Amino acid sequence: MASLTSVAFTSIGQTSCQRKVNVSSTRSSSSNFEGFRFRTSVFCHCVRFRASSSSSRMVIQCMSAATDVPPTVAETKMNFLKLYKRPIPSIYNTVLQELIVQQHLMRYKRTYQYDPVFALGFVTVYDRLMEGYPSDEDREAIFQAYITALKEDPEQYRIDAQKLEEWAQGQTASSLVEFPSKEGEVEGILKDIAERASGKGNFSYSRFFAVGLFRLLELANATEPTVLEKLCAVLNVNKRSVDRDLDVYRNLLSKLLQAKELLKEYVDREKKKREERTEPQKANEAIKKCLGEYLYSHQQFNL
Repeated sequence: MASLTSVAFTSIGQTSCQRKVNVSSTRSSSSNFEGFRFRTSVFCHCVRFRASSSSSRMVIQCMSAATDVPPTVAETKMNFLKLYKRPIPSIYNTVLQELIVQQHLMRYKRTYQYDPVFALGFVTVYDRLMEGYPSDEDREAIFQAYITALKEDPEQYRIDAQKLEEWAQGQTASSLVEFPSKEGEVEGILKDIAERASGKGNFSYSRFFAVGLFRLLELANATEPTVLEKLCAVLNVNKRSVDRDLDVYRNLLSKLLQAKELLKEYVDREKKKREERTEPQKANEAIKKCLGEYLYSHQQFNL
C-alpha cells in the first residue's frame, strides 16, 4: 500500500487552492512508494494519492501563508519611470537614480520602519538637490513618483516633515534634547524612535535619518556639536555614524552646487552663441526686405 507524505516549499502567497498535478514516478527498490520531485512556490499537503504502474496522479491542497517578497531595485526604478515619463536633465537624473537605489535598499531592510525624522531627512535632501529645477510643478511630480515607486505615501512624507520643522522652530538648544521629559505629538514621535533604537523594536539607521536630525538642529539654531552629541545620546543613535553621514551629505551638496554652476555657465554660453548667430541672420533678412521693397518700387516706377 502506498504511503502518504507531505512536501514543504517556500510559501509566498496568501490563498487556498486545489490543483491536480501529474508527476512521473520513480519506484523505490525497498517499497511501493511512488517518489517524485518538482518545484512550486507554495506550501502543499498531500490529501489523496493514487498510484498506477505508469504514472502517479495526486490531488494537492495548497495552503499558503507567506511572506511578502520585496521588489528588486530594477522594479522600483521601472515603477518610477512609469509614474514620471518626462525626461529629467542629466544633472538631476544622475543623483536621483543613485538616491532611489540607496533608498530602495533602506526601504526593504528587515528592520526598516518609517518614521518622521527619516521623512524630514529625505525631504530636506530632495528639496536642496532639486533647487533650481526648471519647473516647480515637475519637481513636485518627480517627488510624488519617487516615493510612490518605493510603495510609500508622498503626502505623509511632506506632512511629517512640515510637522517636525514647525516644532523645531519653537525649540532651543536645551529644550530640543529634553523631549523625554515632555509631552506632545513630536515628543512622542522622538520617544518612540529612542525606544526602538535602544533595541525594543525595529529601527534602521540611515543617512536620511542623520540629515533629519541635523535639520532639527538647524531650525532650532542649535548646530553646536555638543547639542548634536546630546541629541544622539537621548535618541540612542551613534554620533560617529551621524557625523560621517553629514559629511557625505555636505560633500554631495557642494559637488551638486558646482555642477549646477557649470551647467548655468554652459547654458549662458550657448545662449550667447545662438544670439550671435541670429544677429547676422536678422541683418541679412532686413537687407533682403529692403532690397525687395526697392526692386518692387523700381518696377512700379518703370510701369
